[in-house]
Amino acid sequence: MHGASLARALLSRDPTLRLYGIGGSRMAAAGVELLADLDDLAVMGLVEIARSLPHIIRLRRRVRQFLLERKVELLIPIDFPGFNLPLAAFARRHDTRVLYYIAPQVWAWRRHRAHQLAAATDRVCVILPFEERMLAGYGVDAHFVGHPLLDDDGSESRPIEADGGKGTLGLFPGSRRQEVERILPVFLAAAERVAEARPGTEIVVARGPDLPVGLYDRSPYPLLTAEEAIGESRAALTKSGTITLQLALAGVPMLVGYRMHPLTYRIARRLVRVSHIALVNLVAETPLVCELIQGALTPEELATRVLPLLDPESPERNDLVTGLAEVRTRLGQPGCASRVARHALDLLEVA
Repeated sequence: MHGASLARALLSRDPTLRLYGIGGSRMAAAGVELLADLDDLAVMGLVEIARSLPHIIRLRRRVRQFLLERKVELLIPIDFPGFNLPLAAFARRHDTRVLYYIAPQVWAWRRHRAHQLAAATDRVCVILPFEERMLAGYGVDAHFVGHPLLDDDGSESRPIEADGGKGTLGLFPGSRRQEVERILPVFLAAAERVAEARPGTEIVVARGPDLPVGLYDRSPYPLLTAEEAIGESRAALTKSGTITLQLALAGVPMLVGYRMHPLTYRIARRLVRVSHIALVNLVAETPLVCELIQGALTPEELATRVLPLLDPESPERNDLVTGLAEVRTRLGQPGCASRVARHALDLLEVA
């Protein structure tokens, strides 16, 4: 999503640019010639990545060869540090400029990566307000560019009761296959309990843009894009990640739930240093939104906690809406893709 926005911003300024990358359908539609599809890398968790490691190693070798053969002038890694940070170091050793966009979350774990980031990049564009100061302390040339979701989230024109009084509950189980397989069944069971307790509640499910429809066969509810589902929802059950900020910008109260492979979770508990997993809570710097992780993620708990958020008059909902408005102010101003494009073109001029 963010790569596609950046591609459009780059080509609008210089239509002669040739853009190549690893991405999904949105990046392809924005003018990026894909070297590999994003689904090939869309895994999360130590156990899951280990299973995909042979393919990832082959792809890394292929991309490195491409950088050398095509004499690529600028590499823009987007997030995914396990793959992109070594690639950035390789590119810089071979005289390719590197602009890292959406920095590795070194504030969460593996803080030594901040030193690696400084050595492997010419410039870093960060999208969370606290990252610029923190990374600068490690010698990173970091620039806060605002959050890309502000570029076209449309939340300023979205009325609080955009669902027309229907009390629609949106389910956002994720954009990775493994997330949907683990989380959607729990969300569906919770939605059944909500429908029983609150007759007339409509329920919609957000489908990942590059996931097969068959993955959602067990759902009796309409499938929408994430953007459509956000526009329909009065409240939401969602996985963690960027979607929590999308919902926050639209003023949609939410519960966050997540499950991962048990071994991955046990390892992560030892490594991750943050007190919250939801980006919306990290930006708010307080547990604004309830998080239910692993065994705590049950249909009963989800239904009990989300029902007040569907009531327009409940104090729980009103307090959360107020908190989400504060999150929006912390994320900066629209124009992120344009600012990143300016940094990219600046580096190309001196390449």
